[in-house]
Amino acid sequence: MVCRLHWGCGPITPYGWVNSDIQAGPGVDVPADILAGLPLEADQFDYVVAIHALPEIPIREQDRALRELHRVLRPGGILRLGLPDLDKAIRAYQTKDVDYFFLIPDEMAKTISGKMITQLLWYSISRCMFTTEFATELLERSGFRDVQGCGFRKTNSSFPGIVELDDRECESFFVEATK
Repeated sequence: MVCRLHWGCGPITPYGWVNSDIQAGPGVDVPADILAGLPLEADQFDYVVAIHALPEIPIREQDRALRELHRVLRPGGILRLGLPDLDKAIRAYQTKDVDYFFLIPDEMAKTISGKMITQLLWYSISRCMFTTEFATELLERSGFRDVQGCGFRKTNSSFPGIVELDDRECESFFVEATK
C-alpha cells in the first residue's frame, strides 16, 4: 500500500492521505509546525504533496522545511510541490492581463499592480515567492535530485495519485523531486 503525506493541508483533508498542517482541525491527522519537526518516522512516505503551502514559510527557513520533507520520504520517494508562479504573474502584469488576477476582487485592489501584489502576497500569508529556477535551487540544496517541472495533473513519477491534490492551475507551476 502506498503511504502518502499531504503537508500544509489546511481544510483540504482527503481520505487516504496522512494530512498535516500547522493548525489542528477536522481531518488533520498530524497537527505540527514543520520548522519544529514533524512527529513522523523517517523514510515513511512514498510521496509527499504540498500545494501552495511552502510560500507560507519564510525564505530563511525554506531549507529547513524542505529537509524535513526529505527526511520523511522513503529513499526514491517523490516530493510534488504546487507553487505560485512569479514568472507568470510578472508576464500578466507586463502584458496588462488583468484577467490573470481574477482571484483578487476589485474591492481589494482595482489596479493591475495592486492585484498582482495582493495575489503574490496572498493577503499577507505568503512569505516567499517562487520561480521554477528558484524552487529547483532550493530542492537540490536540500538533498533532492532529479528535479523536474510537471504539468497540472501530470506526473513524471510512477504514482498516478500524486496529482490528485493539484489546484490553482492558472497561477501555479508544479515540480517533482526525488529523495
